[in-house]
Amino acid sequence: MKTVMKNMAVQHRDARRSLPKGPVTAAYERKVDAREVRRDDAQVALAAKFDALHASLASLPPVPVNTEKLTESSSISSSPLLRLLARSLASAQSFFQKKWYLWSFGPPPRGMYIHGPVGVGKSFLMDLFFASVTVPDDNFRCHKSHSNTHAKITKRRVHFHEFMLDVHHRIFVYKQTHPRDDAIPVIAQQLAQEAQLLCFDEFQVTDIADAMILKQLFSHLLDCNVVVVATSNRSPDALYEGGINRSLFLPFIDMLKDTTDIISMEDSQKDYRRETRADGGSYFLSDTGVCGDVDKNIQAKLEAIFGGTASGSETETISVLFGRTVQVARLNDRCAWFDFSELCYQPLGAADYISLCYRFQVIIMEGVPQLDANHLDEARRFVTLIDACYEARTRLVLTSQVPLNELFVDFEAHVESNDGDGELIVSEKGGNSSSFATTMIRTKKGEYYEWSATGRVGVSLAQFSSANDLAFSFRRAASRLVEMGGKEWGRQ
Repeated sequence: MKTVMKNMAVQHRDARRSLPKGPVTAAYERKVDAREVRRDDAQVALAAKFDALHASLASLPPVPVNTEKLTESSSISSSPLLRLLARSLASAQSFFQKKWYLWSFGPPPRGMYIHGPVGVGKSFLMDLFFASVTVPDDNFRCHKSHSNTHAKITKRRVHFHEFMLDVHHRIFVYKQTHPRDDAIPVIAQQLAQEAQLLCFDEFQVTDIADAMILKQLFSHLLDCNVVVVATSNRSPDALYEGGINRSLFLPFIDMLKDTTDIISMEDSQKDYRRETRADGGSYFLSDTGVCGDVDKNIQAKLEAIFGGTASGSETETISVLFGRTVQVARLNDRCAWFDFSELCYQPLGAADYISLCYRFQVIIMEGVPQLDANHLDEARRFVTLIDACYEARTRLVLTSQVPLNELFVDFEAHVESNDGDGELIVSEKGGNSSSFATTMIRTKKGEYYEWSATGRVGVSLAQFSSANDLAFSFRRAASRLVEMGGKEWGRQ
């Protein structure tokens, strides 16, 4: 009997393997067979959903043709009445164009919004899907037949931070020559022509400038038949939670739910990144108190990683978006060397870090402190740097006074109400500083102030949102640093 059951199980397994698989599932199975990953039921299910989306891309309608805008005429721009008439005509044209495309091609495929804890495979599966979508050849007509079973569309995979920086920069450039026009429809058309499949990693909204344009931007992208896939640590309902004017952001959440399949991986608690052996010589303990010998040894290792000599005595000026620059004092062709204070105590952001990562294969940072709720601004910048390095596959070499697993002190923020007053409570959940469980926060200058959801005591509700988003980011950053510490990590 046991032999019969065993044979039946083998036959069932062989039959399952013989069934035709979609490209994402097939790629995933190859990873499993090569023992690069361990089979995970949630990942298998997500791969199947990506296969379904891949198949539906074969009937993706083309991007609607963008006719010349009448409002761009200087004679019309000078007349408010003619501008109003031009906008009305353009709106009517857009309406009938949508109807015609819907009748001719049918609706575009629904996108996907995947949320869950860090390290459960969201980005990994999205990248397998992205790789499976082929781009058209120069002479290939993308949508010549509904029977086309091999999707060939333009595509872009980008960290959401970087995408929004790109959008804001395009707005900035457009407004230089069209200060009175609405830039969003034009920019959405540009983005759609460049990529009809947009895959976003780490979708999160912490900036009010992003929050206020997302609904309009994504509405126009969808009108252009762009398919959106996104991964996030937050469910749609938790996006921009506590942010300024969040009521104006809620329609975007509704639109996100209406136009994408919301896939939760919240039940997957295994962080596969932490199974990586962080033995690539990218994280060093310093100031351990052993007569300075350890620090001298670390300094020698950093010098070896740096390699070569610095490029002269002058600093290099790195160009950043919006006409800004960032200065690098110690560098060579492939590596830049900083102190934590140079990059994280200064008013720098994602654009600066992305530019540095494009320029350098390796970034060395010394003196990273333990990051807790006392270092919110510095921690936020550091997490943004980690994300930029991760996306660019830039090797990040760090020295710190605490072990990697103690670098980020997990905390949570919540609002408690007392007689109608909302009070923000920031409390640490682990680490060495267990006494920090109060509404009083100490600044770098040694001053104390109270966090308040009402803003009456000096801090707004928006900072509650930022604190909570940073708590999510801590977990992601800690997970990514482990993976980035592997021997094979980085651009070659």
